[in-house]
Amino acid sequence: MSDDTGSPPEPQSQESSRIAIGLAFGNSNSSIAYTSQTEGKAEVIANEEGDRQIPSILSYVAGEEFQGTQAKEQIARNPRNTIAFWRDFLGKGFGDVDPSNCHASAHPVEMDGGQGVGFEVQEHDVVEGEAEGKKSTLSVSEVTTRHLRRLAKSASDYLGKSVNAAVITVPYDFTDAQKAALTSAAQAAGIEVLQFIPEPVAALLGHDAKIQQAGEQTQPQHHDRTIIVADLGGTRSDVAVIASRGGMYTTLSTAHDYELGGATLDKVLVEHAAKAFVKQYGRAGADPRTNERSLAKLTIEAEAVRKALSLGASASFSVESLSDGIDFSLSVNRSRFELLANKTLMSFTRLIESAVQKADLDVLDIDTILLAGGASHTPKIAANLASRFPATTTIISPSTDPHALNPSELTARGAAIQASLIQGFEHQDIEDSTEAVVTVTPHLSQAIGLVTGKEGEESFALIVEPDTPVPVRRTAQITVPAGGDVLVRLAEGVHHISVSQAEKAATNGAGGKADDDDDSEDEDDEPEEVRSKVFKAGKVLAEAGLRGVKKGAKVEVQVSVAGDLGVTVVVREVGAGAQKGGVRGSVEGTGVAQNGSA
Repeated sequence: MSDDTGSPPEPQSQESSRIAIGLAFGNSNSSIAYTSQTEGKAEVIANEEGDRQIPSILSYVAGEEFQGTQAKEQIARNPRNTIAFWRDFLGKGFGDVDPSNCHASAHPVEMDGGQGVGFEVQEHDVVEGEAEGKKSTLSVSEVTTRHLRRLAKSASDYLGKSVNAAVITVPYDFTDAQKAALTSAAQAAGIEVLQFIPEPVAALLGHDAKIQQAGEQTQPQHHDRTIIVADLGGTRSDVAVIASRGGMYTTLSTAHDYELGGATLDKVLVEHAAKAFVKQYGRAGADPRTNERSLAKLTIEAEAVRKALSLGASASFSVESLSDGIDFSLSVNRSRFELLANKTLMSFTRLIESAVQKADLDVLDIDTILLAGGASHTPKIAANLASRFPATTTIISPSTDPHALNPSELTARGAAIQASLIQGFEHQDIEDSTEAVVTVTPHLSQAIGLVTGKEGEESFALIVEPDTPVPVRRTAQITVPAGGDVLVRLAEGVHHISVSQAEKAATNGAGGKADDDDDSEDEDDEPEEVRSKVFKAGKVLAEAGLRGVKKGAKVEVQVSVAGDLGVTVVVREVGAGAQKGGVRGSVEGTGVAQNGSA
């Protein structure tokens, strides 16, 4: 399946009145971004408090609504009137949601006979004579509308013009019902949803656009590559394996873990700090994990410590009146944190590897791993991936590339870029361009290339990469040093992993042999296994011959694969003095499988 961005339709002649932004609406945080028409550069917008990562939290205190960082501070003080982690509840029934993340904030309640989800909060100030005040039940849709309205207002205030449209990022597994619910909530907030795009695709779009704008690429702009985009968020992680061929993104597989994210790492720090507190103040103070407010304080501080450890070698807990009035402080270094969180950190690696396996690929097939989301700031995640993937795989994260974009902002940037591309089109045209017939692009499951060399010593020269969307055209040239008659054979390429042994020289001192009496077998002296990706020639698709090619001339082979997977081959001599004409042949298409591959 290809990405959901689709091909943009032809623009309307009338200038659009839309002011569109990119909106990354996450379970933990949201971001807004805008692409200026003059510079064409996507920038993440800060809200009134100067935050570019805006907590997706609403809180009600004394009849006043707070959002973002101010609302997050209320989790410890006013948890039952603070709403958090509701994004994934959109479009679901009460029995289908997991309320685990809401344990420290307002708990979800049943609405509409179980068909909907809401939150019961004291939205208004307490009236005289009431013990607790009248409570309101807000549906998830209403909460979303209020949140989106505030984000749009922040963007409007920053830009000085009213924002009325957005491209919104969603997880790959967001259902049609969830998209419909999010659309309704956005419309109620005065925002026209131009398009939904998957978060990993938006992150990749934001990254690639930055490379093109900065002129940093060492490869051609549409260099073919296979990329893993790992969106590691606060409460969940989503991974996609994406084939980029000729500038088109095709999704090969996805993997999700709804209980793995930055909050999972925070729990490790909470446990460590709580045990240290009990050890130090066991007789004087209660375990902070047994008190709701104390646990909320410790959790908020643990998140700050984790973020600090992503930048520095050490960080400190500092919580005022953590339990029974006792102030608590604790220093934690990065090595200690990585040791404590090793199991969780390796879970990120296993999730990414599972996506590679689902795509029926090997780690050697992966050219780039792009880390997105707040949790990907953690350096050890990138370090673990570097140890499991070959040196040829480029890992892009703040710890491996000082010029990498902030991974927390990638999805919003990508959405803003897409918004700038489509905001001038009619809504129906945008919908038509993202229909499955457009976005589910057939792609090749096998490579196509030339068989070269003598019989028994044949090798395969790649022309069209596997997983390339069709229709596609590729051209290759071969030099004929001796001239004469030339036979060109076009074949499918069969993916193969070659395993060889690289022996290590056993040395003693300055290059001498190891002592004979040293009979200990060290694993480091074992031959090292070297794995490499190669293609072998498979089924021959076509053969073409040219007579009388000049000595030292070049022969051009043009391969065109149609939408029905039919292959057309044109072979001709090129260059000064080349003979006119050439050989043209075609192979009938075999048809497209239901999943869009051949």
